[in-house]
Amino acid sequence: MRYLFLSLILLLSGCGSYDVKNLAKSDIDLVADEFIDETRRLVRELTVKLYKRNPAELRKTPGMTAEQRLAQLLSQPGELKFIELGERQGIDAMELVFNPHFDGDRVFALIVGLGGMLRHAYGYNDELFLFDSLDAELLWTSAHNVEVLAWKLRENRRANGEPWLITSEYKGEIDNLSFERLFGKLIVLQEMMARIDSDANDRRVTKVVHTAGSVFIPLPI
Repeated sequence: MRYLFLSLILLLSGCGSYDVKNLAKSDIDLVADEFIDETRRLVRELTVKLYKRNPAELRKTPGMTAEQRLAQLLSQPGELKFIELGERQGIDAMELVFNPHFDGDRVFALIVGLGGMLRHAYGYNDELFLFDSLDAELLWTSAHNVEVLAWKLRENRRANGEPWLITSEYKGEIDNLSFERLFGKLIVLQEMMARIDSDANDRRVTKVVHTAGSVFIPLPI
């Protein structure tokens, strides 16, 4: 039945300018597609802003530019694995940002970890169709981890008291709240998509306990 349906969609693809792939999508799929696009746009924006505030991280890889880093992310579908990070993913990659023994590009570690975790939350799909499904637990957990990441960037410090990465604070002064807004948007998107999915499937979801505080939680497998 599934193959018959997909064959029908392919047959209809030449019948007009309407994007017929949307016929194979539910309302939830269409909403999820928008959420996926927006989370990825926000991660790209965050990447550029972090490198502008932390140019020394980019210089750790001679000749590297922010545009090249973005191209690296875009060129790798599915899981994000890079040799320079020891192929660490998700929260393991994000933890490198706060590891005093890590001498690599901390911005890249953050973006690979964050971007990979968000991809995981959407089942590594670029877009969803009728036969795809989401897991609200993954979405809730990813929202929690974004919240923890924002907290760690504010509160975790090097031995000399300096932040591991400059975000909202520069030389002891809060001078750029756009980072907080970006993280806030990502948190809201993940929580909202989790709520939409759980309501649509009439499922009770155990939310991540916020009192977990500064601890990243692995996404359910």
